[in-house]
Amino acid sequence: MTNLLAIIASADEEASGGGLFSFALLPLMLLAMYFIIIRPNSKKRKQQMSLQSSLSVGDEVMTTSGMIGTITGEDGPERFWLEIDDDVQVRIARGGIQGKFEGDESNEVSDGDAEEVADEAPAIDPADRD
Repeated sequence: MTNLLAIIASADEEASGGGLFSFALLPLMLLAMYFIIIRPNSKKRKQQMSLQSSLSVGDEVMTTSGMIGTITGEDGPERFWLEIDDDVQVRIARGGIQGKFEGDESNEVSDGDAEEVADEAPAIDPADRD
């Protein structure tokens, strides 16, 4: 029986050394959270703010909702006029701009190709709609 008590007592002495490790674990977890979560978000926020402050008339941009248009004018320090189609302009907040859009020339359709695509598209009769 005394041997059993001696084994339990020695196990308690070894377990007490784990308190130092537990105490050091909390700062290590906080440091890891800083580098994994806080720092990347801070960098992303600063990059977005610098992009939004550098916008000017004539830039082709994409909004947070996915619309692509050209900035045609400023309506105060926090709003733009965005042309999304010929003679179709909307007002948008500066914070609604996700990024500058760099169009790919290979995806653009020339006027001749657009007519061919329009000829191949099926005609839809408005009377067929339910």
